[in-house]
Amino acid sequence: MIPSQRVYQLLLLGTGVGLGLSAFGSGNTRPALLLVALGLTLTWDVLILGLAFWDSQRVKSSQVKISRESLQRLSIGQENPVRLTVKSGDAKQFPLWGNRPATLQIRDFYPPEFTATPPLLELTLPPNREEELTYTVFPAKRGEYPFGDIQVRQLGAWGLAWHSWRIPQPQTVAVYPDLLGLRSLSLKLTLQNSGNIRRAKRLGMGTEFAELREYSTGDDPRLIDWKATARRSRLLLRVLEPEQEQTLMILLDRGRLMTAQVKGLARFDWGLNAALSLALAGLNRGDRVGIGVFDRQMQVWVPPERGQAQLTKLIERLTPIHPVLLEPDYLEAVTHVTSQHTRRALVVLITDLVDKTASSELLLSMGRLAPRYLPFCVTLRDPQIDGQAHTLTPDIPSTYARAVALDLLAQRQVALATLKQRGVLILDAPANQITEQLVDRYLQLKARSQL
Repeated sequence: MIPSQRVYQLLLLGTGVGLGLSAFGSGNTRPALLLVALGLTLTWDVLILGLAFWDSQRVKSSQVKISRESLQRLSIGQENPVRLTVKSGDAKQFPLWGNRPATLQIRDFYPPEFTATPPLLELTLPPNREEELTYTVFPAKRGEYPFGDIQVRQLGAWGLAWHSWRIPQPQTVAVYPDLLGLRSLSLKLTLQNSGNIRRAKRLGMGTEFAELREYSTGDDPRLIDWKATARRSRLLLRVLEPEQEQTLMILLDRGRLMTAQVKGLARFDWGLNAALSLALAGLNRGDRVGIGVFDRQMQVWVPPERGQAQLTKLIERLTPIHPVLLEPDYLEAVTHVTSQHTRRALVVLITDLVDKTASSELLLSMGRLAPRYLPFCVTLRDPQIDGQAHTLTPDIPSTYARAVALDLLAQRQVALATLKQRGVLILDAPANQITEQLVDRYLQLKARSQL
């Protein structure tokens, strides 16, 4: 039994009445009146507590039933919904309860490593009703985590006490990379593939012939097929598509710089989410996609393949990988790729850099890929440094901190400019925004047939 606020109010009321009664006494009658007031107060307290206990026990005959929807996979860095189904009893089965609604407080024992919103669920449910409650959990690390029981409090009919009990709901869930983001991206790519917008954007962008269509105002005259126009006596345009069945290879650094925390996640996890999203986009566009994860040596290598089964393989192989405090060997990673695949391919390296001197091996390794391959270096910037560099400072210590941030960004730009001079494509963006920008950049490369 857990007393409600109403019980404390009634107990205070009884105490106040007892004190007021004892104040009327004077002289010889005061001790006797104090004893009477004390007796009445104690009797009142025992009566209220007894009624509260009975009120909480009556709830047992009308306990609600709660179950948690089975959880398969959760996405790291996302607000994952958790659904609870609450069902109240039939009022006819519980005449003492009557038609009063059930007032509930529900707390699910989610893993302590998660952040839940809201942590406590409150609900008023009429008899013989079923309702679904939803809260979200935010996991910051991949792995397997246990869910525990569901703690329930149900208020008695008189509102005097809560009856508290637990519903066993043990369950182990796995936290994967951003599957919710992959699902959303897959839908977006499917709509682009089937929509007229995609056709309009790709008109004239590519090398493979797709179809002929009539010329309309605003079309590029250079795409007019004059032979087909002469045969059919009307202006016809050649619609070109980007070349299919190309090769996309992604190298993901899991070294020291990738262990840093950015917006609640390790930089490596942002990179992993981006790598899987890029792989999905490549497979959706008909390319062969492979991924390698490296530190001092290549730790995981999934050879390039096409088809949606490849994405499932990539997710299963890469999910257990975590960053380590080792300096990455970029030259070893690039050498592994060139020895495994000799034909031209788009090689995307997802990593981070500090300055030209500290990143000399990265600059050398990426420079060796051009011009045989199309090298693409993706760096994950810390948005906190951006904010510090572009915020006005009110005092000397923060001014020094801002100067350091500005110097870091300047050195970073020098290193990126050196990569660009060596024929390397670059994308430098905040780690928490890298996925969308990387996918868009890849689609642009495909549309322009740069590979």
